Amino acid sequence: MNGPDHPIPSAGNESPPASGDKISSVLFLCGMNAIRSPIAEALAREILPPTVYIASAGVRSGQRDPFVDSVLAERGLSLGERQPQRYEDLEDSYFDLIVTMAPEAHHAALDATGTSSVEVEFWPMPDPSVVTGSREQILDAYRDLLGRIEQRLRQRFSGAA
Repeated sequence: MNGPDHPIPSAGNESPPASGDKISSVLFLCGMNAIRSPIAEALAREILPPTVYIASAGVRSGQRDPFVDSVLAERGLSLGERQPQRYEDLEDSYFDLIVTMAPEAHHAALDATGTSSVEVEFWPMPDPSVVTGSREQILDAYRDLLGRIEQRLRQRFSGAA
């Protein structure tokens, strides 16, 4: 299934597979794997069946964001000791679906997947780290992002959960 001996698949057709199509592995990809993709990974682990392999990465090096830990903890979720990782450093390199959450991640996924037959979907998500104001206002931006990602996950995988 996944492994370093398998090439990273390509974008192929960017339309989502029918909800009945079996997805066995999903990669969430964003800029630095610090906010959007780790939230998506944590939520997907809660929503999708345990048989689905789930990972996240960024196109650049990033650092863990403490606001992500706070909003996930509010939901009873945790990233544990997980640290941000880069796309090119992933141990497993084959995914049925790559969900990109930032334009730079989408372009990187399309470039890396070449002519393989993977689905690449772009789910544009806001970057809450640009929000200023009180701690509560900033947390609200992160909560909003979490809600958007959860809604999109539930819509996309309604047949899998």
